[in-house]
Parts: sequence; C-alpha cells; structure tokens
Amino acid sequence: MISGPVTNSEFRKLFAGRALTNLGDSLYFVAAMWLVYELTGDPFYTGLAGFLTMVPGTFQFLAGPLVDQWPLRRTLFSSQALQAVLVLSIPVAEYYGVLTVELVLIVMPLLSIINEIANPAMVATLPKLIEDSELVAANSAIAVAKKGVSLVGNGVAGILIGLVGATTLFTFNSVTFVISALLFVTLVIPEPSDSGANSSTEPQGEVPTTDGGNTGDVTTADGEADVEESSYVEELRMGFSYIRGTVFTKLMVGAAVLNFTSGITLAALPSFADSLTIPSVLAAFGAAGSYGILMGAFSGGTFIGSIAANVVNQRPLGYTLMGGFGLASVCWIMAIAVSWLPVTAALFVIAFVPMGVISIQLASLIQSAAPENIVGRVTSLYSSLSAGAVPFGSLVGGVFTSQFGVQTAMFVVGIGLVCMTAYIAILPELRTLPQVDEATL
Repeated sequence: MISGPVTNSEFRKLFAGRALTNLGDSLYFVAAMWLVYELTGDPFYTGLAGFLTMVPGTFQFLAGPLVDQWPLRRTLFSSQALQAVLVLSIPVAEYYGVLTVELVLIVMPLLSIINEIANPAMVATLPKLIEDSELVAANSAIAVAKKGVSLVGNGVAGILIGLVGATTLFTFNSVTFVISALLFVTLVIPEPSDSGANSSTEPQGEVPTTDGGNTGDVTTADGEADVEESSYVEELRMGFSYIRGTVFTKLMVGAAVLNFTSGITLAALPSFADSLTIPSVLAAFGAAGSYGILMGAFSGGTFIGSIAANVVNQRPLGYTLMGGFGLASVCWIMAIAVSWLPVTAALFVIAFVPMGVISIQLASLIQSAAPENIVGRVTSLYSSLSAGAVPFGSLVGGVFTSQFGVQTAMFVVGIGLVCMTAYIAILPELRTLPQVDEATL
C-alpha cells in the first residue's frame, strides 16, 4: 500500500526521525510528570507541569510563518539538537546535586515550544520529498507509527522509570533526539525550483483544505506572518459564525468539558498510580511502573478505538455517542473503585476504546457534514477548543487533587463521563444524530 514512499530513502529518513521524535516526546512527558511528582509528592505540581507542557500546543499556529521562512533541514536538525541538550540537562543537574522541580518545570515547556516548531517543519518537508500521489499513503504511515510509538513509549517509559529511574531515562531520551538530529541533517530536501509539482504555490505544510485555507501550521508560499495570524483568527471567527446555533455547537461544548476532565486525569494520575495495589509479580516496577502501565492503557484503548471506528460507521452517531460515553463511565468508575493495578488497567483500556471511536467519528462528521468551503475553519475551531481545554484541566486538576484527594479527583472524571452521557440523552438534537455520512450541521 505504501510501496511508493517507502522506496524513497529521504522519506525513510524523515519517517524514522519523526518516529524517534515521537518516542522522545512520550518518554520525556511520562518521565517528567513522574519526576515532578517524585520530587514534590504534590499533585498540584504535576498539574502545573501538565499545564506548562501542553499550553504551547494552543499557539502552534504562530510557528507557521517561522517554518516558512527558515531552512527546513536546519530547522529540523536544530530542533532535535536543542531538545537533546534540554533533556540531558536533567540528569546532569542530578549528577551535580542541583536538580530541582523548578528546573523540570522550565525544561518541559521549552521542549514543547521547540516541538511546536519541529512538527510543522516535518509536515512541510514531506511534500518536498515525495510525489503528490504518495502523500495520503505517507501521511497514513506516519499517523499509524505515531500512535503505535506513543502506545509503546507511554507504557515502556513508566516501566523503565521503575527499573532505572526517571533521570536515567532522560539520558536515554537525549540519545533518541541525537539520532533524529543526525537523520535530519542528512536529508536532501529539493529547492522549490527543483521539486516539480510540489513547488507550486501550495502551502508548504499539511495537505491544503478543500476551502483553500490552512490547518494553522502553514502559510502560502508568499505569505507573511501577519497574514498567517490574521487568517487564523478570521478562520476561527467565520467558523464560529457558521456553526453558531447548530448541533455542532452542542457537541463542541461537550468535547471541551471532556478534554478538561482529561487534563484533570493527567494531573491526578501519578498520585493515583502511587495509591494502587500492585501484585507481587509487578512489585519490582514500583509506582512508576504502575504509572507507565496506566498511560499505556490509555493509549492502547484509544489506538484500538481508532482502528475499530469503522465497525460502528453505519450506526446512528447519537447512539454511538451515548453508548460509548456510557460504557466509558461505567468502566472508569469501576476502575477507580477496584484500585488493583491489573484490573484497573484493563478497565481503562476498555474505557478508552469508545474514546478512540468517538474522536474518529467526530472528525469524520466535520469532514462530511460541513460544506467544503468551511471544513478548514470548523476544524480549526474544534482543534483550538480541544487543545485549549486540556492544559487548563490539568492546572485545575492539580489544585483539586491536592485539596480533595486523588480518589475524589478520579471519581469526578467518571462523573463527568456520566454527565456527558446524560447530556447527549437529554438533547434530542444529539440523541437522534444519524450515521456520520448522513448527518448535517
């Protein structure tokens, strides 16, 4: 299926470099969140760490003009080299006895900011390396690899932390970024005049939307930074004007609430993992291993759901939403009540399967129900709300967990899922949504 791009040596370098970058991202996020908890024992700081790490993602659109102006190979190499240095600063600080939570809280957002530049640079590089006809296959391969690497990275990171410690994992993490940097520095990226069809006035980023807009990562070939930012804001405004009063507005409110509760989960999870009963066979991994297993359960359930989304494609979306959130809420509350690692992790996997299904269904709803000339704008609005809710949920979740305890915080997330199920059941516009390809906004 992807024989075309795979035979391209430059694509293979980009693919391998991006996979290693994704692995590095997973490793440092899990390691840093656990290290913050280990240094402080306070969920407030894990919530703050999650907020500082994720909030740069809401400003990724600002990276577009920079990516278009900077040489891509140099940008890719520099981003990985800088991340390697920043990650390595953690074990170096521990070696000299000066490691503090403040240093970790500074390094995490800096890594995220660099990553928000690296990601669109990788996207912009892809169409310069392969033919347009191979873009779909190449993007599909990259997306599958990203999810798979995230699944493995989240689970393995926690286990490795339990075995060798978080700071040692940071040392290994720096090696992944060094290898990525070496791969990227050897990339041969054709100049615009030599890249054939890909050198037209198409944006040098993700595949253009059907309405000629952008995804927030890129500008046109001759665009300026102020045009990019203005265009982004205008797209959000026009998208909001279009969906105001439609069923999608109600869906977005629910999505924002869910993402907010997801942020609470990220803040509370290290403390929750520390509270679980661990069977003797897993005792060697400790609480850090429990944390990694739970992170792997989240990613695993979402990954399975993404793959299985087609199974419910012909069923009414309203029923899928109610059933999915209902199943997730039951499994979540049971997982918290049991508090035994093997059963809790298994229930979390089941709880996140419908989350993966629903995320695919909602993305497909935008693409199929919105008119072609508004898809990009609605997508930008949905993405902005989704990205913005999680870090603030993490910040609030840290404060809440610190004040009321981890069990209460995790149960609040379960109650949020129950409320989401009831929200859909009560509103006839949501309850009666037809299958995705028949729905309208």
